[in-house]
This record gives sequence, C-alpha cells and structure tokens, in this order.
Amino acid sequence: MKTNISLEEAQTLLLALAKPVKEGYVSLFDATGRVLSQDIQAGQDLPPFAKSPLDGYALQAKDTEKVAQLGSVKLSVIEEIRAGYLPAKKVTSGTASKVMTGAPVPAGADVIIKYEAVERNGDYITISDILNAGSNIIQAGEDIKKGETVAYKNNLLSPSLIGLFAGIGLSKVPVFNKVRVAILSTGDELLDPAQELQPGKIYNSNLHSLRALCLKLGTEPIAFGIVADKQAVTAERISQALMVSDIVITTGGASVGDYDVVLDALKQMAANIIFWKVDMKPGSPVIAAEKNNKLIIALSGNPAAALITFNLIVVPLLKKMMGLACQLPLRISAVFADNFPKQSPQRRFLRGRIYRQDEKNYIKLTGEQSNGILKSMITCNALIDIPANSGPLCVGQKVSAVLVGNIDERTAAVLPGL
Repeated sequence: MKTNISLEEAQTLLLALAKPVKEGYVSLFDATGRVLSQDIQAGQDLPPFAKSPLDGYALQAKDTEKVAQLGSVKLSVIEEIRAGYLPAKKVTSGTASKVMTGAPVPAGADVIIKYEAVERNGDYITISDILNAGSNIIQAGEDIKKGETVAYKNNLLSPSLIGLFAGIGLSKVPVFNKVRVAILSTGDELLDPAQELQPGKIYNSNLHSLRALCLKLGTEPIAFGIVADKQAVTAERISQALMVSDIVITTGGASVGDYDVVLDALKQMAANIIFWKVDMKPGSPVIAAEKNNKLIIALSGNPAAALITFNLIVVPLLKKMMGLACQLPLRISAVFADNFPKQSPQRRFLRGRIYRQDEKNYIKLTGEQSNGILKSMITCNALIDIPANSGPLCVGQKVSAVLVGNIDERTAAVLPGL
C-alpha cells in the first residue's frame, strides 16, 4: 500500500486499473450523452440525392446564355416537384420544372433559380439573369459520402451527431453501457434530509451532491444510504454495493480517527489497498482499493473536500470507465483577482471562479475555503492549484487552475480551448 502520494500518481494508478464497461446498443432517443463504443461509417450519401435548397425553378444554365444578347429568355414550365416526390419529366433545353425546397433535382437540370428571380405568366417563366451551372443545387453526398467515417469510438454523442445519425438512417448506435456508481456515506452523526433533525446530528449532503455529479456526468448512481461507524457493517455494505455496481464511492471514515473504520473494513474484505492519503489539501484522506476487479474509492466526509477529490480523482476514473478518450481535467492559467493571506506548506486547491475581462482570464475566490464549507462550491468552476511551500497569494499573481463543474455557456464561450 502506498501512502501520501501525489495527486498525479493517484490519477495514474487508478486510470491504469480502470477499464471501460461493456458495450450495448441504444436507440437515438436514448443516445444523448452516451459514449460511442465503435467508429460509425455512413451507409449512404447525405443527402441521398441532389436536391433544391429553395423554392424555385430547375433548368439548364446554357438556356440563360442568350440573356446577354436578348435581355431575357422565356422557358416552358413542364411540371411541379414537391419535396418527397420524384420528378416525372426530364428538363430539356427551353423547359424548366418548378421545385419546392428539398425536392429532388430533375434529370437534365443543372441549375436552380429562386422563385423571386423570375416572372411567371401562365405556363411560362421569364429569366433576366445569366446563371452558372451547379448554382443552388445541393449535390448527393455533399454533406456525407457513403462509407465516410462520421464519428469515432470514445466520443460523446452530442445532439448534432444524433441528428446526423438520423440523417444517414441509423436508428440504433453502439455505446458503452452506463457506469453504475454505488455511493454510500459513513457516520453515526448522519441523517437523511427526509428525517427530522436531532441534537448532535447533521444531514448527509455528500450522498446527494455526489449522486447529482454522477448524473450530470452521464453515469448511473446507486444510493446505498448511510452506514454506521462499525467495521463489520461497513465491510458488509461495501460488499453488497460491489455486487450491483461497477465502482463504489464512500464518504467519511477514511482518516485516522478512532471511528474512521473504512480502511479496516476494506482490509477485512481482503481488498487490495492501492493507496491511502493523497498529498493535497483539502481531501488528503483518500483510500483507493480493488476487490474482484472493481475499484473502491473512499473520500473524506467533509463536504467540500469530498467534492474536490471527487472532481480531481473520481471523475477522470469514471470518464475512463465510460469510454471517453479525454479523462483528466483541463488546466488554465489566470490572473488571481483576490487575496489569500495563508501560507501553503502543503499543496492546496482553492475554490474559485474563472471569468474573462480585457482579453485575459481572471480567477476570484468563491468564498470561505474551509474543508466543511459547501457554499463556496456552488459557483466554483475552477480549483486554483497552489504548490507546496507557497506563501500568501496577492492580486495580480499568475496562477494555474483546474477546470471543474459549473462551466456555464457564458464562461465556456470566452475561455480559450473550451
């Protein structure tokens, strides 16, 4: 068992052990946010035929060459073609077919002129413009060619990609199964929010915040409730959780107190302890173990510490299990727009919020930085990475930060690389 390792070593050890879950197929209706388990090739052109992008008339461009001499040309309209219907007649010199948006281009036609650019009198149209062949025609395969790879394994399925799949006639897609994440909290002091608060007790926030993070990430959380500070009971509950999940996350009981029983419970289960403690603040008391080829990660019971270590250690692990190609959080440099008067003898992560001003990235603290303070996580979208043996931070200093949750559209729109 390794102890007091760096964050980077913890991430490397766990990512090396993690494996993507099994594959399956889902319908397009259920595919949003899932991860592709295979490359996808188009089985047909998109569009499958040459079509009109507008309401107008399909004709031969050479018929408009006479406009230079005559000022206009007159063509006979031989049919009207609606979207969803095939042309019945071929366009020849001196003729045109009226076409609606999305309608197939009739044989013989090589240009389409928009409806507003002609004069219609009965079965004839008059054109006063010289047209170039190919104008206003969406060619077959212009978007996607048959056989073209349109999406790659390990990529997240976005709404646009799902729309493209529908466009090429794909009704089911191969994806990695949802990662099942069992979450349980240890502590005699904990109550569920549905219970009446009792003297000396606190409500369990960790189970709910981590479950919400798992849902947002696209995994399937399984709530295993609250476990008493008893070694045998904790070991039994973790064993039960392992049977129905791909990974188990616990909060509380991971430190060195008399009632911190998770480490001993894991040993009782004959789990392989990978490491205990990560050299960072907050969230140092992290335990990683393996049992039956499944990982167990025990986090601090302090709400902010649990969220921070979950983002830095568990989220990359879950992304690997989900099948995502990119797992580690993005880093960004920013100008510190606050003051932090404390020394940092140990590597420390501060809760902050990135914003853009005067074409520069700035970051400001989101509030109190104590391990148990949850409020400062609400608007946090970045964790400021303060190296060990650092002094106080002052306004104007350049810092490095790790991007975490709560990156909203406004923030993402202005941060380079997002």
